[in-house]
Amino acid sequence: MTDTSIRQRTSEEERDREEETEQESAVACPECGGQLIDDSEHGETVCQDCGLVVEEDAVDRGPEWRAFDSAEKDQKSRVGAPTTNMMHDKGLSTNIGWQDKDAYGNSLSSRQREKMQRLRTWNERFRTRDSKERNLKQALGEIDRMASALGLPDNVRETASVIYRRALDEDLLPGRSIEGVATSALYASARQAGTPRSLDEITDVSRVGKDEIARTYRYVVRELSLEIQPADPESYVPRFASDLDLSDESERRARELLQNAKEAGIHSGKSPVGLAAAAVYAASLLTNEKVTQSEVSDVANISEVTIRNRYHELLEAESGAPSL
Repeated sequence: MTDTSIRQRTSEEERDREEETEQESAVACPECGGQLIDDSEHGETVCQDCGLVVEEDAVDRGPEWRAFDSAEKDQKSRVGAPTTNMMHDKGLSTNIGWQDKDAYGNSLSSRQREKMQRLRTWNERFRTRDSKERNLKQALGEIDRMASALGLPDNVRETASVIYRRALDEDLLPGRSIEGVATSALYASARQAGTPRSLDEITDVSRVGKDEIARTYRYVVRELSLEIQPADPESYVPRFASDLDLSDESERRARELLQNAKEAGIHSGKSPVGLAAAAVYAASLLTNEKVTQSEVSDVANISEVTIRNRYHELLEAESGAPSL
C-alpha cells in the first residue's frame, strides 16, 4: 500500500470520527451530557436529566389536523390547498390565470396567447361537465357575490354553499329559480351563524323579489329540516353601533334596553331589526351621543316610523329615559 493511500485512509477515518463526535454532541446535553428529547408541544429541545433548554421555537412541519386512527388519517391527508364547498368542484380543478405572461413576468407571443386562450376555453368546459355542475357554479358565484356585498364572513358562505348543495341533491330546485334558492341559503346560514341580515338587506343585493325569497326560504328550511332559532334583536346591535360610530357604552346600554324589553315581553311579534334600531337610538340619547332617527333608519334599512314606535315601547320597560 502506498503512502498516498495510507494518508487518504487516515483522513477518512478522522473525518468519520469527527462526524460521530458531532452526532453524539447533538444528542447529548452540553451541560451534563444527558439525553436530549424533543418537546413538540412547546417547540423546544430539552435535556431529560437537568432540564436545560437547548433549542426553542422549533418549526412544526406536520399537518394542521389531528387523526386518531389510520382511516381518519387517510381521509384527512391531502396535498395542496384545503378543499372548500364554496367552489362547485371544491377547489380541486386547475385554474388558468387570465394574465398572458410566463413565470418570469414576460409577455407571451401571439401564438402562445392563442394557445393559452384555447386552453382556458377547454378548461372551463371540463370544469362544468354537466348541467348540475353548471347550476352549482352559478349558484355559488351568486352566494359569494351577495355575501361580499353584505360583508358576511367565510363561515357563512361555506354554510350557505352546503345548504344549497343539499337542496340540489334532494331535488328541491325544480320550479324555483337558482337565484332564489341561493339567496334563501345565504339568509338561513347568516341566521344560523349568529350574524343575521334583515330580509330587506338581503333583497337589496339579490336578483329576486322579497316575496320569492321569503317563500323559498320557508320551503328550504322545512324540506331540509334546518334548525334556525328566531332572530335575536341583540345580534343586530354590534353592527348598527359600529356603522354609527357609537361607543361601547352605548352598545352595552342598547343591550340592556333589549333585555328589559324581553323581560317585559314586549318583543314578542315585533321585528327584531326594528327593536335593535330603536334600542341603539335610545341608547345614543341616554349616553349623550346624539344620533338622528334618519341616520339609524339608513343603517338599519327601516322606516323612522318603526323606530319611533319601538322607541316608545322600549321606554315603557325602561325608567328615566329622555323623551323625544
